[in-house]
Amino acid sequence: MADDNKPSASKDAQVGDTLVPDAAEIMGETAAPADDASSETALLDQLEELRREYDEMRQSMLRALAETENVRRRAQRDVSDARQYAVTSFARDLLNVADNFKRAMQAAEGIDDGQIPAELKGVFEGVTMTERELASVMERHGITSIDPVGQRFDPNRHQAMFEVENPDVAHGTIVQVVQTGSMIGDRVLRPAMVGIAKGGPKASEAQKEAAADDAGESGERG
Repeated sequence: MADDNKPSASKDAQVGDTLVPDAAEIMGETAAPADDASSETALLDQLEELRREYDEMRQSMLRALAETENVRRRAQRDVSDARQYAVTSFARDLLNVADNFKRAMQAAEGIDDGQIPAELKGVFEGVTMTERELASVMERHGITSIDPVGQRFDPNRHQAMFEVENPDVAHGTIVQVVQTGSMIGDRVLRPAMVGIAKGGPKASEAQKEAAADDAGESGERG
């Protein structure tokens, strides 16, 4: 009887031994999908984080590039302004010299060459050449004249010295220039001293626009 029970016990153990790996395999098979899902979620989270970091770095790079471009443009503008307007103070001082040369030339306009003493002809020719050269130098440096006869008065470019009754032209029209003005680039170096008409009809919008256009063209030609 005792011997008959031993195989049974051994069989039970064997059965127990075979059941244990089967259960482990079953548990492993059920746990594997859960682990895969968890890993996939973690990878997706990492991918989303990397995308956010990429977007932030991209935006930072774009802002840096935009700021660099703005700095470059400002530097170019500053260099251009410095180059164009560096001689402003010097040019303003030269205007009086140029005015004196013009007055000398105007005073000599009515004098016949035969009336000029021989010893002064050289001086006269020298003054003429110097006046022309000075005008050429100023033009090369972007200094232009404002001679606005017939244009509408613009307080930004003109200085009114007196008014003249003139019903034949629009009110506010410049009828006389006492002293020409000057500009350097698009800046007024010295306003033109002018006399303006009063008592005439008010300028129409078309006349105002035409006067503004004439003023712009005059500045470009000068």
